[in-house]
Amino acid sequence: MSDYDVIVVGAGNAALDAAVSAREQGAARVLALEKAPRALRGGNTHYSGGLLRIAFDRPDDLRALVPDAEREVPGFYTGVEPYPHRLFMADLLRVTDGRTDPELAELLIGRSYDTACWMARKGIEMEPAVSLSAVKVGDTFKWSPGAVIRARHEGVGLSAMWFRVPVRDGVEVRYDTAVVRLLQDRRGHVTGVGVQGPDGLAEISATAVVLGCGGFEANPEWRARYLGRPWDHAKVRGTRYNTGDGLRMAMALGALPPGQWTGCHSTPIDADAPPHGDRKLTDKTNRLSYPYGVLVNARGLRFFDEGEDFQFYTYAKLGGIILNEPGGIGWQIFDAKVTHLLEGRYKTGSPLSADSLDALADKLPLDRAACRRTLEAYNAAVTDGRFDPTVRDGLATRGLPLPKSNWAQRLDAPPYLAYPVTGGITFTFGGVRVNDRAQVLSTSFTPIPGLYACGEMVGGLFHGNYPGGTGLMSGAVFGRLAGAQAAGQ
Repeated sequence: MSDYDVIVVGAGNAALDAAVSAREQGAARVLALEKAPRALRGGNTHYSGGLLRIAFDRPDDLRALVPDAEREVPGFYTGVEPYPHRLFMADLLRVTDGRTDPELAELLIGRSYDTACWMARKGIEMEPAVSLSAVKVGDTFKWSPGAVIRARHEGVGLSAMWFRVPVRDGVEVRYDTAVVRLLQDRRGHVTGVGVQGPDGLAEISATAVVLGCGGFEANPEWRARYLGRPWDHAKVRGTRYNTGDGLRMAMALGALPPGQWTGCHSTPIDADAPPHGDRKLTDKTNRLSYPYGVLVNARGLRFFDEGEDFQFYTYAKLGGIILNEPGGIGWQIFDAKVTHLLEGRYKTGSPLSADSLDALADKLPLDRAACRRTLEAYNAAVTDGRFDPTVRDGLATRGLPLPKSNWAQRLDAPPYLAYPVTGGITFTFGGVRVNDRAQVLSTSFTPIPGLYACGEMVGGLFHGNYPGGTGLMSGAVFGRLAGAQAAGQ
């Protein structure tokens, strides 16, 4: 008899979804193994903004998730636009240039609402994502499409809630326990794991194993191998423990490795952020209000269309773009007209400030003459129109080699602010292939018996970019699926 029915490797959102789902579906003995010590538990989930991208047909569908929304945000439903399956799919296809795996995308989107409702029933409280994506117009909050709901108290709250649920449901969690290999019997069935814990090396047997232990974003050697320069010295936004262990072990068994192994989720963050995620700051180093300003590099030049789209459709690729600029740094420049639109997370930074653009350029460690010319050319190219932060307003520049396609306003209202930013890596896009039962497939395109995967371990969903909030939702959908299927072994 095995020691456990299901072993889950990892203890973030996806892994704990899997553990709770396995218990719900009849697995009597479920063990979650966390490599980190208890004080640093929770994987990347703890460091996230808690945003959950969900497909829904009517604003009223969200009542099951945020029953107190009208009390917390008066008029909440008035400002919410439906986000049906087709729009979610269109966004995912658009930002990945059509390279998302259609089967996995269908599973993610088709099960997103039901999975979110399941999470709520399990005790995961949610709230309107006001500080992340809401823009107040008069007395009504307007929302970026699909970016409406998050876990209460963001990633810190989501992680804490997920640790309460398994304890209540009888899941055992062990800390300081790294899984170093997968065990197999002569038939090739995964029968458990080899671990290294406080008492040394040991083997733990199980009927099924679920890998939910993240990508390789915290492994500098793998970043250099797969992502190349300058990713080997990128700042890591989340946990330092996601070093590719699950991927290494699965591929050692012949797992199929699809997805974009040269790609990752990387967002603009404070240039002074620490090398790894800060447990107290969590995602507060993010700098995502760039659509309302101008972004320049160390040469004093613009290098990205700041108004290409809403920030939740561009931020996950912009971090990498910044990191590949000279010195891996840029400056987001704003004037007083838009400072009220800057996310609350900007309050954790220390911008440079001046009463003129020339004076601001003099304070920046870049090519000051080029920066002045860039800002002058930008101001001269702005066309007339009505600025509206709630829609792609078409307020664009004219005649610049690199346009700003929306939200282009002249920088003409002092004081002017400049925030230094770099690219922080969140998670990697390469992973293992799973089927519609979350089983890990081999290079023969057949399931590896007894092995399942979820969360950032799953390759093929994202390529080059992703819509904000899709990562946590993917973790929940495939975690719930993997746990249920593993319990049925």
